[in-house]
Parts: sequence; C-alpha cells; structure tokens
Amino acid sequence: MTDGTVRIDGNTLRLPGGVAVRFVRTLRLPETGTHPLPPGLGEFPVRRVADHADTVPEQWRARGGVMLPVYLREAMWLSFSGTTEPAALQVGVGKVCAVSGKPWSDRLVREPQNYLVLPRQPWLDGINSGKGTVRQFVAVPLGMGATVEGQVTGEEVWGGVQLQSFPLKEGKLAEWRAAQRRRAVRARAVMPPSGGFGAAMPMAAPPAPGAMPAPAMAGAPRAAAMGLGVGGSMRQEVYRDDRPLRDWAEEPAGRVFVHLVTPPEWRRITGEAPPPSPVDRAAYTRAGLPWFDHYDQDAADLAPADTLRAVKPVGDWIGDDHEPWQAPSPHQVQPLGDAPGKPVEDGDW
Repeated sequence: MTDGTVRIDGNTLRLPGGVAVRFVRTLRLPETGTHPLPPGLGEFPVRRVADHADTVPEQWRARGGVMLPVYLREAMWLSFSGTTEPAALQVGVGKVCAVSGKPWSDRLVREPQNYLVLPRQPWLDGINSGKGTVRQFVAVPLGMGATVEGQVTGEEVWGGVQLQSFPLKEGKLAEWRAAQRRRAVRARAVMPPSGGFGAAMPMAAPPAPGAMPAPAMAGAPRAAAMGLGVGGSMRQEVYRDDRPLRDWAEEPAGRVFVHLVTPPEWRRITGEAPPPSPVDRAAYTRAGLPWFDHYDQDAADLAPADTLRAVKPVGDWIGDDHEPWQAPSPHQVQPLGDAPGKPVEDGDW
C-alpha cells in the first residue's frame, strides 16, 4: 500500500507501509499499584465516518477518519500485530503525543522520541509516564478536564486518537526486505516438521451478570465526543528506536483520526447495538484467565515523559473506583516472548 490510503479490514485499521492497528477492549486496572498487562476482551467495532455522514456531527465530517464506541471509564489498548514491515507510528490522544507528551507533529523527532517502532512494539496500553511502565488508556467525556489533552494543554478541543505512519526510506526498506528473505531461507532449512508457539489473545469474555453501562452524568448535555484519560499503571516498556532518524521517510505515508463515541450515540449514529458493558474484573480473575508480562532483552526502554508523568487518573474527576479488585495469582501471569475494504477519508485536523 503506497498511495497514502488508510483502509478498514474488519475492525483492523491498515495504514500505508503494512501498519495494522486494532483497538482492544480490556479490564480497567486499579489506579494504585503497578500491574501485569491485562488481557484482551475483544475488538472495538470500527466504522468509517463517511458512511454515516448524515448522522455524525459536522465537525466529524470535516475531520474524516473512523469512529468506535466506548463506555465511560472503559479501558482499551492498541494492538499492532499483523504489521508486516518496519514503520514509525505516531499515536496522539487529543493531539498530544502518547510517547513524548509533546504537541502533535507532522515530523518524527528523536529527542524526545515521538513515535513507536513497529513491529518491535507489539502493543501500547497507555501513555509513557513511568520507567518501564505506562498509565492505562481510559475513556472519559470531553469537558471535564480529565483527558490527557485537557491536563497537558489546558483545553479539550480534539478528543479521540490520532495515528500517523512513516515507512523506511526506499533504500533502507529494500535492505530490510533482502535481510528478511535471507532469514526466511535459513529458517526453512532448520524448521521442524510441525508445531508452533504463542498464546492467543482472549477475544470474547462474557459480561458479568447484571452488568450495566455506566450512567450518564446528571445534567450534562448529550455529547458524542470522548477522549482518553489515564487509569492504573502497568509494566510495559516503550522501546527506543535503534535506527538513525535519517532512515525514516520525512513525510508521513498515511494518517487517520479515530473518534470515540458514547454507546447511546453509537446506536443513534450507526443503528448498531454497541458492545456489551465492560466485564467485571474480579469475575474475570476468578475464572483463571491469563494476564501477561512482555520482555525484550534486546530493546531499550524510553525515559518517561515528564509532561505525561504529571497526568492524574480519571478517578480524581469522576470519583473513586469502588468496583472490587482481585489480583491475579502468579500462575495466571504468562511471560510473552523475547487490503481490502473501502478507503478511509482523511480531513482537516
């Protein structure tokens, strides 16, 4: 894909250069302590804004992109599995860089690094706010000041998530492809007859009995737009790029604006039922389903961004999280290993 087009493949966003991004529902962590990586509970549905031009806000039509439904205080993570070639991916939350804490930029910057390196970075669960840790992405409405955008910039204008990908320059990409072909030849020479490894991500956990969507705030006007604040801390490294910055293209290959919408507005806009309310955390842990720790001995962790380190959790705005918490037992924490579709329309953002 070299034409700058972003496409939806199922619920996967495919950006130019082989970048694949999925938005994954997950358990919301307590806002105190540091935890293993929570499991995936299925993908958020993703739809093109252009397919619902008559029902989305006018501002959304101007920005183009895609949308997905999130409940108040629901947590998510971004999966990059399926990315086929090296890419530098910028991730913005309300046009604040989730890696550096700096304002959104159309250029790659190394000091501080404002992008992720794919496919080495397998996922991103939150903002880079601690040494070897991130603070979990948690959905909150715009207008409260609880989003990362609101706390860093002092205003909430954009909301949502922004993605922008940069491929390697042609010569460097050709070198990488040649090295991959040589590696594949060697691998075939020593490959055992059959077998495989890797744990599948849990894709569908049932909602807890009697679970209900979070109620809307009393007296608040209905608003479609949501943004991302932060929740609990988890052990996850954001990897430092070990390539020279000059290896990457100077212009982005593709970008997309991801709007976050409340479930009632999702139903109104699309006519579709939103996903069930988030699963009860204690019930999931009691069922013995896995949590994860990921370690890459050859990768270096980025220093935490001072701006992002100061972002406070959404509980400071919404109130304490009284949902019961049951920590996973040690045996539940698993160590992890060392385009079809219509084009998505970009807009003015």
